[in-house]
Amino acid sequence: MESFFNLFQYQFFINASLAAVLASLACGIIGTYIVSKRIVFISGGITHASFGGIGIGYYFGFNPILGAMVFSVLSALGIEYMAKKTNVREDSVIAILWSFGMAVGIIFIFLTPGYSANLMSFLFGNILTVTNLNLYLLLALSLVIIAIFLLMYKTILFVAFDEQYARAAKLPVEKVNYMMITLVALTIVLNIKVVGIILVISLLTIPQAIANIFTKKFEKIILLSILISLLGSFSGLFLSYYFNLPSGAAIIFFLVLLFIIGKIIKSIQISLSIRNQIHRAL
Repeated sequence: MESFFNLFQYQFFINASLAAVLASLACGIIGTYIVSKRIVFISGGITHASFGGIGIGYYFGFNPILGAMVFSVLSALGIEYMAKKTNVREDSVIAILWSFGMAVGIIFIFLTPGYSANLMSFLFGNILTVTNLNLYLLLALSLVIIAIFLLMYKTILFVAFDEQYARAAKLPVEKVNYMMITLVALTIVLNIKVVGIILVISLLTIPQAIANIFTKKFEKIILLSILISLLGSFSGLFLSYYFNLPSGAAIIFFLVLLFIIGKIIKSIQISLSIRNQIHRAL
């Protein structure tokens, strides 16, 4: 079996490692916002709606990721607008766009001549096949997300936790919501290559759930989520490479394992704390 450092002589492994770092940064920050604002269901809708853009990209012969990017951003803005400006319930809007995106994707892929050999990589991801274009887009997204959070941290924090208070403080709530839902859509699409459409939402929620076991502070959840994502991504990457497993599934499997370990550690901490309190009381 090759050593850890020997793997870095291969360009595809360097690309995969860079993708793991950039995906951890973007998903760690945006995922914390998603979990704090409790819009995981919206993110699931955007994830599946992006399949429509992939199908259109295949049919017309351009990069499916670019098609998914446009389709998912429009879907995200549509969900945000229709949920706030119309009488249609938010969960209904999400379900409609979710179904519409999947239907469009399936129809256009069905109409595309020949066999779509890479379709499975979009459904389940393959970090080992990340291209330079994927890396450039992920780098640009990560830099934009970091810059926006550094410049607007307090505003984003207020909108995420208490939208009514943010409105009372005359903060630009609607603009922030549209901006953040666009970033959520872009983060989802650009990480499809890493873990796939079906699993990408896990990368935006499981690390944050693990971090939330140990801390309730927004900035600490972000930092812990990034570290946990890095650990999960690299562990899954090695599992995938050594045992020839689907990379996306290996990453998510390892993250779920970390979640279970985190819950066990927290239970032990609580038990020890209660035992110490009883001893002190006696």
